[in-house]
Amino acid sequence: MQLIGMLDSPYVRRVAISMAVLGLPFEHRNLSVFRHYDEFAKINPVVKAPTFVEDDGTVLIESSLILDHLDHKVAPAQRLMPQDPAARLHALQLVGFALAAMEKAIQQVYERHLRPAERQHEPWVDRVHAQMHAAFAQLEALIANREGWLCGERLMQPDITVAVAWRFTQFMLPEAVDAARYPALAAFSERAETLPEFIATPLD
Repeated sequence: MQLIGMLDSPYVRRVAISMAVLGLPFEHRNLSVFRHYDEFAKINPVVKAPTFVEDDGTVLIESSLILDHLDHKVAPAQRLMPQDPAARLHALQLVGFALAAMEKAIQQVYERHLRPAERQHEPWVDRVHAQMHAAFAQLEALIANREGWLCGERLMQPDITVAVAWRFTQFMLPEAVDAARYPALAAFSERAETLPEFIATPLD
């Protein structure tokens, strides 16, 4: 199995950490969708990270679809998404808001770091900035006053995705999100980042 993409993408990083937690060996190919476009296109003509290549050559894209596939390569008790319907619904809620925060953070990074200043559209930037904060506010409320992991006694997909979303935003947009505004998220991410699977999969 191969995972294609750089770890500065939160989508790539959530897959890489999840594979480590699941105990699934894989080859990581650290290709950029910008700097290695032609090489990436030979693997996936869409040039989208993450790209996952199964042992039989099947190519998957979109991190959530890749993770769903990987979850079904292990026994139910090892899966990173809960099997109980109520617990799964709660997990999907957490993952959804975390993915929204990631998306809105990435849009700001692209606008601020890749688009020339004279072509930046401030009303749109303000909108995605507000949407990112709305997602983090939802997550803060959902995880505040919780002890342990978010869906039980072990690390699962909501834990990974929430922690990765927060770390990415703090790393790429430190001026945009004050950690003091979201103390539960900051403490949760800090705890997750001390785990071996996170340390072995650094953002930078």
